[in-house]
Parts: sequence; C-alpha cells; structure tokens
Amino acid sequence: MMDRREFATTLAGAFAGTMLGGVPRLAFTRVAAPTINAARLNTRLKELSAFGANPQGGVSRVAYSDADRAGRAYVMDLMRSAGLEPRVDHAGNIFAARAGSQPALKPILFGSHIDSVPEGGNYDGTVGSLSAIEVAQSLAEQNIRTRHPLEVVIWANEEGGLYGSRAVSGQLTAAELDNTAWSGKRIAEGVSFLGGDPSQIATVRRQRGDIATYLELHIEQGGNLEREALNIGVVEGIVGIKQWEVTITGFQNHAGTTPMDRRQDAMLAAARFVEMVNRVVRAEPGRQVGTVGRIQAFPGAPNVIPGKVVCSLELRDLDATKIDRLYGAIAAEARGIGQQNGTTFDYRPLHENVPAPSDPAVRKIIERAARALGYTTRHMPSGAGHDAQAMAQLGPMGMIFIPSIGGISHSPKEFSTADDIARGARVLMGAVLLADTR
Repeated sequence: MMDRREFATTLAGAFAGTMLGGVPRLAFTRVAAPTINAARLNTRLKELSAFGANPQGGVSRVAYSDADRAGRAYVMDLMRSAGLEPRVDHAGNIFAARAGSQPALKPILFGSHIDSVPEGGNYDGTVGSLSAIEVAQSLAEQNIRTRHPLEVVIWANEEGGLYGSRAVSGQLTAAELDNTAWSGKRIAEGVSFLGGDPSQIATVRRQRGDIATYLELHIEQGGNLEREALNIGVVEGIVGIKQWEVTITGFQNHAGTTPMDRRQDAMLAAARFVEMVNRVVRAEPGRQVGTVGRIQAFPGAPNVIPGKVVCSLELRDLDATKIDRLYGAIAAEARGIGQQNGTTFDYRPLHENVPAPSDPAVRKIIERAARALGYTTRHMPSGAGHDAQAMAQLGPMGMIFIPSIGGISHSPKEFSTADDIARGARVLMGAVLLADTR
C-alpha cells in the first residue's frame, strides 16, 4: 500500500519536500502518482444529467423534487460501487465514510450538491459531488489509505439556501422549516421526502473542531479563469448572502375608473423599488451585488390595479456590515417611494449565509496540489454562495474552481470541458492527500 507521504512528495517536487502543519521534511520518493479515472467521471456526469433533464439541454432537478430524489438514488449507488456505505442524515444530507489508519483523527470532508435551480445546468454542484466520489473510489482502487477518516458528502437543498449544510453547522433556524422550496414543498416536508426527519434535525449539528478540513470542487460560475486561460481558481472567500421577502401594499381598484393621480398602485411602487435597488447597490465601489429576482402582483388581472406585490431582495458581499448598510439605505429610500403613492413596504427575512473566508493553510494546500500537477492558478473570491461557507463555521475550509465556459451558470448553457473537470478532480485528490499530512 502506498504511503500518503510518499504520494505527497511525489505530487510536488515543487513542495521541496516540505509539508504543511509542522510535518518534517521528507526525502523525495519517485512512485507512480495516484490519479483519477477521468473517463469514468465524465461519463457519470452525463448519466446524472438525465435526472430532471429539460428540453433546453440542462436540468430542472430542484431540491425535494422527484428528479432530485431519483438523482440522489443514482449517486448513492455510485458511492456503493466506490466501496462506501451511504447514509441519509435527519437534514437529508448524504454522507459516506472511508476509514483512516488513525480513526481518532477528525475527518476530512469533501463534496458538494446535486440539486439545481429551475432550468439550471449540468455542472453546478454535480462536478464537485461526482469528483468527490471519484476521488474516494480511486483511492480505494489504488490501495491508498489516509490517516484521517474521509467523508464524502452530498448536501441537500444547496440552491434553495444551503439548508442541509447550515443544519450541520447549526445555522438553520426552526422557523426556516416552514419556508417553501422551489418544489412547492415546505422545507420540513422536503426533508422527510428525502428520508430525513425534520423533528430530529437539530441532532445533525456538529461543533467547531469536529472536522479536520472541508474541501469543495466547483465550477467558477464566472468568466475569469476562461478569460485569463487559467486552469484552477483558489477561492479566497465566499460572499455573505441575505434574502428578504418584500411585501408592497397599496389599494386594489378598478383599472378603468380610477384616475392615474388617485392610484395606490403597488406595482408602480415595486417598479420604482427595483430601479432603486440597482442604483443604491452601484452607488459605492466594491464587488457587492443586489438583485430583485422574483416578483408577483395581486390579484394579477389586467384590469385591476395591483393592491399588493410580493418580491424578493437579495444582497451579497464579503463584508457583512456592508450588506447591512445597503439594506438600511434601500429600506429608507423605499419609505420615500411609498410616500409618493400611498404604499407601504414590509420585509420578512428569508435566510442568511454569513461571509466565509477560506483558511490560508488550505489555500496553500490547493495551490501546491495544482502547481505540482503543472496547472496554472489564480486566487479569487466567490460571488456565489456554497455549502463551503457553512462548513467554514466548523473548521478549515477551501474551495477549488475550474473554468465555466463563457462565464455562464444557472442556465442550460452552463458548460465546463471534460479536461477542466478532470484537472479539478486531480487537484481535489491532491488537496485531500496533502490535508491528510497536516
């Protein structure tokens, strides 16, 4: 059986024989470097895309749907073929463990999610999920045993708000179980649908220090790596996200008989609100973003002035105080909009994902694993939310990005090449083995 330290030194002459975490210098040993089965990985990605396939060429495998449950069954079969025994926790997450030579050590977790947005793509989440299984299977096939126990994880309902991972990190609130998922089910109903138990969801919580490292491979969902012809992104941190449901209340009335200057039109106030959010968020320098992505007028008839509009508000930035400051500015300007035509604005928080910097030592692990394989890298922030930011509450976290062609994601046109996917999986394997030396 190949010793993981022999692999670590083989993986990178660039490491100069020095490992992280106080591990002493090691003699350079030439052995065949472990690798992954790229053809198998990409075949499985194609097979998974059949679950929830939509006519546009992507998937609509939203959390807690029939397609989600069927895709999860397929993934659990892959885990079994990799010599793992999957289990579903009370939050609906799938875990599969592989024993280490020193079972008293904390586990190294790695994985992602397989649920999608409506009319989403075939790579978001699935690349990291199936690559994690591939790494575990390749390690078993090559008789490589780590010191730390390994846990492959497929998180539940990432796209709806990191519900599965936030349950494990202790950030999920009981009130959120009454929220409605894209599948139409309440979160509590969806958890049960996947085999979890919402009444026991608090028991899945882990404490800080319960994991040694968390690693997640993901597509960039932006165009930086492709534009700069780089192979691997080393994520510096993940933005915080806050979402609200905004209810704008006016007065429902007849569209034909109510003069324009006497209308309390909730839709007009909503239109002004959307434009104002864009203006406020762009008014200061930085990478912050604000989005109104959903809007519905009531009663929704062409000949009725809307008396109520319900829309979403989402703000993202690496700085939580900036998010709060922008929200305050938006709420203040919304009151002024309401005064123009007699409407009111009310806000109901939906959920919050706190900003999460990645661990500097784990960033170095990813960087060294990539460089050892001859891959080019760039350090970069993540503008999208990921389960990794919940795991950052429990221990050292790192993320690996691969290029997204055209910077397109959350779309059937989302695409990453087979070569880029294989590179990412190889870096994930290297990072797992280097993390094992810490």
